[in-house]
Amino acid sequence: MMYNRVFLIGNLAKDPELRYTPAGVAVCRLTVAVNRVKKSGESEADFISVVAWRRLAEICGEYLKKGKPVAVEGHLEVRAFTGKDGTPRTMVEVVMDNMQMLGSKKKEEGSSFEETSNNKEFSKENKEEEAPF
Repeated sequence: MMYNRVFLIGNLAKDPELRYTPAGVAVCRLTVAVNRVKKSGESEADFISVVAWRRLAEICGEYLKKGKPVAVEGHLEVRAFTGKDGTPRTMVEVVMDNMQMLGSKKKEEGSSFEETSNNKEFSKENKEEEAPF
């Protein structure tokens, strides 16, 4: 039995590109930068092309941004095509089956200290009215 599974952990090299096919199917292309340590001890980044389809593509387009860490699970797919100049080309990409956003959640930039303090005051006012359980 042979397996074709790919697991990557890296950072997005650029913002994902979400598009729709003429049939209305969502497709999202992204590039994941993954570090690789050479024998000399130096580190290099490999830039891996990844494609997601349907609902997963929409999620990637909505939530992923350049520089964000991500874990990708999928399989390799090799496509042969003819370039604009007429020469035959080959493209290797990871077709995403699963994705996990990594890193810590930070407060949204839109929320302010004033909004947060108002919420705390509101909860303090309601504490007196709540029945003890």
